[in-house]
Amino acid sequence: MDLLDSIMSKMDKPPTINNKQKKILKEQQKAVEEARNKEKERLNQFRKHIEERINRFIQNVTLMKKKFEPMDRVARSIVRDVADVAGLTTYAFGTEDVDRHVMVFKKEYPLTEEELDAYRNGEEWDPEKAKEAALLKEKQEHEDELRAQELKKNPGSNKFLEKYERLVGKETGKEAARILEVNKQFGFVRSELKKDKRTIEETLADIRAKKLKKGHEEVEEGSDKTEPENEDSA
Repeated sequence: MDLLDSIMSKMDKPPTINNKQKKILKEQQKAVEEARNKEKERLNQFRKHIEERINRFIQNVTLMKKKFEPMDRVARSIVRDVADVAGLTTYAFGTEDVDRHVMVFKKEYPLTEEELDAYRNGEEWDPEKAKEAALLKEKQEHEDELRAQELKKNPGSNKFLEKYERLVGKETGKEAARILEVNKQFGFVRSELKKDKRTIEETLADIRAKKLKKGHEEVEEGSDKTEPENEDSA
């Protein structure tokens, strides 16, 4: 027991805190607590403000959706929580720390994927433009269906057009087929079709063959001219 007491007496004792240091530490703890309470009160006030805005939105029968200004993550979570309690649908769009914001929609609002895609892309939703785009898409699908039926009836037709559609796209293929059709009618030939596609060896062989053929023809013509003279001499 004496040995243990001897060891303990030789160990360094923990540093003591004087009254001044205690006062500074206490003031720091108080400041942290005050800041915490102040932030809590600020968030409570912000929540009440959002609740008022959400209530006004719900009571306004002419509004079906509402876009909130860009907020940080904590503020957005409060908006979405208040909206969820009120029975609204919520989405967040935009880039974090830039323009991330919340939009709320009433349950009866006919929200479509096309509209959501527009918001995701940072675009404004225009119902009239969306209707026009839908009509154009429907018209194009109808034309494609008619064309498919025509190809089934006459499989041998439009092979040239189909080839160009696969290579350069549908619209470009149609234009190429139309130009070729005009050339056929008026006897025009595209400059590309006039190009000599033979190799150098094939070209030289053709030239030599023509020279030999021409030489044979000249020899035959010379013999035809000399034969009557030999008959006269005889």
